[in-house]
Amino acid sequence: MTRSTVGDNRLAILALFTVTAAWGASFVLMKPAIERQPIPDFLATRFVIAAIILILVRPSVLSKITPRVWRTGGIAGVFLSLGYVTQTIGLHFATAAITGFLTGLYVVGTPLLAWLLFRQALNRKVIVAASLGLVGLGIISLNSFGLGIGDIWIIVGALFFALHIVVLGRWAPGHDSYALTVVQIIVVAVITAGMTFADGDGYAAPPDVDVWIAVIVTAVFATALAFLLQTWAQSKMDASRVAIILTAEVPWAAGLSVAVGQETLAIRTIIGGCIMIAAMLIAEWPTRRKPAKGEIIPVHPLGHFE
Repeated sequence: MTRSTVGDNRLAILALFTVTAAWGASFVLMKPAIERQPIPDFLATRFVIAAIILILVRPSVLSKITPRVWRTGGIAGVFLSLGYVTQTIGLHFATAAITGFLTGLYVVGTPLLAWLLFRQALNRKVIVAASLGLVGLGIISLNSFGLGIGDIWIIVGALFFALHIVVLGRWAPGHDSYALTVVQIIVVAVITAGMTFADGDGYAAPPDVDVWIAVIVTAVFATALAFLLQTWAQSKMDASRVAIILTAEVPWAAGLSVAVGQETLAIRTIIGGCIMIAAMLIAEWPTRRKPAKGEIIPVHPLGHFE
């Protein structure tokens, strides 16, 4: 390995940790913002801005958006939209840390759904990871009243994110990854913008500076810049290492929410969260076994298009 390659790997690792920090921070920033702006309006503003940024960065992408890209990106974008909407509703009722931990269930949900829908073989580590994930979920969420309403919304969101990954893993190969991402973000923007009219009041802009800050940070850093950095990092290092580093999103969300005083983590939340992170790492840890042809690998919803 040359000195240049080592340097690129270090920069790629730094870029990925920056991405995970942005994702973790987005939960913390969105929590108070969605209490002052309706969820569809917040998401629509975020994704319209993100789509504009990605198009301005590479205007030539518009010429690569073929009918086939529209079809695949459109279907995937619907699942991505449902994932963000349900996850954000869950965040409204739950805490940033719980949202981060439970969203991580998409990692073990992806191979399970691939098995259910396409009969993709399950290996032993996926079964172990899924079992651990359920144990972690039980420790975090189950109490005398059962699962909270926020927990249920977040778990549904994680399932939609897993479906999104399965759809892309099945039909995205051969597409231009940048064009496919732009289409999906446009679809999320259109669907959430349409939802703003469901209450009859139409779109409501961010009401104050704090909400605008949350919108800008999530649109620029947690969406547009995150995709650009992640795409670059994936060109410099193995996909399995990328997937492992991206699990840092979860402790970032928990740590930042505690740091800013949004919540105090209970012992059971810490224990359950650690078990869920272990499940994510087991599911994504590289092995000597070569991936089967067409095998769907669980990577964060914004960065598995290569």
